[in-house]
Amino acid sequence: MVIKQLVYLLALAREKHFGLAAERSHISQPTLSAAIRHLEDELQVPIVERGNRFIGFTPEGERVLEYARRIVADCDALRQDLSELRQGLTGHLRIGVVPSALPIVSRITGPFAVSHPRVSVSILSLTSIEIQKQIEEFTLDIGLTYLDNEPLTRMRTLPLYREHYILLTPADGPFAGRDRVSWAEAAEAPLCLLSPDMQNRRIVDKIFQSVGRTPHPTMETNSIVTLCLHVSAGHLSSVMPHTLLDMPGLPGGTIALKLVEPEVSYMMGIVMPDRQPAQPLARALFALAPTLGLEQAVHWPPQSNR
Repeated sequence: MVIKQLVYLLALAREKHFGLAAERSHISQPTLSAAIRHLEDELQVPIVERGNRFIGFTPEGERVLEYARRIVADCDALRQDLSELRQGLTGHLRIGVVPSALPIVSRITGPFAVSHPRVSVSILSLTSIEIQKQIEEFTLDIGLTYLDNEPLTRMRTLPLYREHYILLTPADGPFAGRDRVSWAEAAEAPLCLLSPDMQNRRIVDKIFQSVGRTPHPTMETNSIVTLCLHVSAGHLSSVMPHTLLDMPGLPGGTIALKLVEPEVSYMMGIVMPDRQPAQPLARALFALAPTLGLEQAVHWPPQSNR
């Protein structure tokens, strides 16, 4: 078995199209097809359901994919480990971040880039469920997500800071001149919120329900930036993570009010696969993060005039 055959198989799993998989792998389509046929011959099982176009994988093929992801990830980790011994860490680190943590992720990746200048980093905005799934499938190396709300499986976790909640609202709106607002009051305002597939939204809904309210948002999105822009437009309000205050200035025409009755917070942190040996790039970020003092750096409580 040749590792390249497994790499091509994973490309096909991602693209679900022979031509696109070959293009992404920088080879011809016949070369990719032949590599997968050789893999089938060697393992003596059919891997791909074949027709005039890509249909899917056989049950045996799905099992081969599970091992292929693990083998290719281990090969990448081996190269990184050997590189670290010779010249320091090199490679590509893939990080999945829930949208509510995007305002502070640069506090982690910035120092990491300084410590490991030969490593490139990709940051993807994903739901917490997608982060767990992609880490398990070895398409992500590490995640920044919630630790204490919905269960995480087969993960090492590192708590970093607690996420509190604010109401971002128009400065000349009904809450002008205040520094705090209750959840019950916030529920009566015209709201824009993150979409229900986001764990932040499920947390917000749960808090509203605890005070006997059910929000009916005017607008939903999976983007924190889009929420900010709509509040800045002057009509809607939004429940936001307090880490929004870590950005250089609030959106124009808005104020941030502390949400109370109840005061709630959830733990945010880093997750990586609970397996040994750990992937070197993920291990390096996992080691660096506790030294950054995020709990102290991410200010709470908010000030309405920030």
